[in-house]
Amino acid sequence: MVTSRWVVLAASALLATSLSAKSLTVYTALEADQYPVYLKGFQKAHPDIDVKVVRDSTGIVTAKLLAERNNPQADVVWGTAATSLVLLEQYDMLHPYAPKEINNILPKFKDTKTPPAWVGNDVWGSAVCFNEVEAKKHGLPLPTSWEDLAKPIYKGHVVMPNPASSGTGFLDVTAWLRIFGEEKGWDYMDRLHENIAQYTHSGSKPCKMAAAGEFAIGISFEYRAAKSKSAGAPIAIVYPKEGLGWDLEATAIIKGTKNLDAAKTFVDWATGKDANALYADNFAVVAYKGMSKKVEHIPDNYESMLIKNDFAWSAKNREAILKEWSKRYESKSEPKK
Repeated sequence: MVTSRWVVLAASALLATSLSAKSLTVYTALEADQYPVYLKGFQKAHPDIDVKVVRDSTGIVTAKLLAERNNPQADVVWGTAATSLVLLEQYDMLHPYAPKEINNILPKFKDTKTPPAWVGNDVWGSAVCFNEVEAKKHGLPLPTSWEDLAKPIYKGHVVMPNPASSGTGFLDVTAWLRIFGEEKGWDYMDRLHENIAQYTHSGSKPCKMAAAGEFAIGISFEYRAAKSKSAGAPIAIVYPKEGLGWDLEATAIIKGTKNLDAAKTFVDWATGKDANALYADNFAVVAYKGMSKKVEHIPDNYESMLIKNDFAWSAKNREAILKEWSKRYESKSEPKK
């Protein structure tokens, strides 16, 4: 009887734990070497919530969410381009929510509606990884501008991300259209295309390839550039003088989630002070007031290099821009997996 009683109690406790357990499916475009560190912070604060992370490049995450819009599989989208979240919002796919610490988020880093459909985490932007060893072998001078990269001397030495699959690629393309104007922007990309060896499906990969000496020049973003240089890669980091394209890594709740309370808890944490302290280890500009700090190999005036951005314009014109880009340049993309 005693044994039977304890078996019943143990079974009841297990059932209660099972019923009280919470789970979330989170889609993210955060780097594979970033999100596990961040996630440990959340799990420490909320051990009762089990998080399943689905990670891919920005364009692929965006396409997956759009394809699932009539039957959402994700509860939260985390650390994915604000331009993508603006696009999802246009399809009425986001559940507006004001996180607990919303008043500490800088105004330009969150949706303007009340409550906001999305909230920013940090800024990531353009950077060029220049392998000094490989450049010396080929007699390549250090570029200082986007225009430099279109010069014939760099033919076959440049790799960059495909904007259809990479948020970094998309922020570069939209930046060039805004810096040079639409006609001159496409003309610039035509000339740059002559020098491109390959378009990758990852924003990190061009810098990794340059760091490994596979190519001399990789158009990438500042986190991967700084990380590669800190690891000892023989690269110089170039921040082109015309200005840097950029986007926000941002977070939102997917409309229709069956785990709304847990999703709110996750977004409270992901936009809060503790999470921003983790983001600030990797990015020089974070969304939380007073949390930005110096990051090795990223210049102190980095924020002043960022171009004037318009997420709504980028989202509205995304399909047309990608269609035109693919028509002109897709032939040099690496094969899709």
